[in-house]
Amino acid sequence: MEPLGFDLEDKKMRRAGLDYREFANIHLYPDMESFRRQQGDPRIFAATTGGGTPYHRISYRAGDAILFGPETRGLPQHLLDTLGAGRTFRIPMKLHSRSLNLSNAAALVVYEGLRQLNFPVLE
Repeated sequence: MEPLGFDLEDKKMRRAGLDYREFANIHLYPDMESFRRQQGDPRIFAATTGGGTPYHRISYRAGDAILFGPETRGLPQHLLDTLGAGRTFRIPMKLHSRSLNLSNAAALVVYEGLRQLNFPVLE
């Protein structure tokens, strides 16, 4: 959802490490309601350090959406509140350790969802 906080221009994305940008199907939405409406009101899960359910204990389904917030502050509380506690998850971490960076966290969670769905578009 907008604003992104970074530029999607191809040259800058390659420099930032997204080598496979040409394979990504990116859509921008001005707000959550537009996203829900255009995507058919999918189940939405949110990553948060305060989530009760570990990411790997969710039974992912095709069409699910996963939200990640900025590394420095996470997702806004009002957004987490609208999703509800049953739609938040956490990545188990050692107590008092730093969180994973955003790209590692996203990779971990997305690949778990894809694994549960037998990697539908990868093999």
